[in-house]
Amino acid sequence: MIYELAVMKIDVTKASDFEAAFAKAALIFQRAEGCHSMTLEKTLEKKGEYQLRILWTSLDAHMDTFRNSEGYQECKKLVEEYFKEPPLVVHTELVEQYF
Repeated sequence: MIYELAVMKIDVTKASDFEAAFAKAALIFQRAEGCHSMTLEKTLEKKGEYQLRILWTSLDAHMDTFRNSEGYQECKKLVEEYFKEPPLVVHTELVEQYF
């Protein structure tokens, strides 16, 4: 399993619209092959910054299967208008869970 972590910066005045758009996108992610969970979090110290965390079965499930799907295009249309800049996306793999 791997995590996709994305930091997204948006216009603060559009936060509620952005969150509503992401709620719609979540329904698409929920049906995506290899997608197991998804959370959207606000960064408290930085207004207009959000962090997205998605658990995928593999890097290929995200980068190849999902990114080449119609669902990805739908999600992009729902949320991309809110981004002030392209999201910073990285993938991580758990090394150890200590507690």
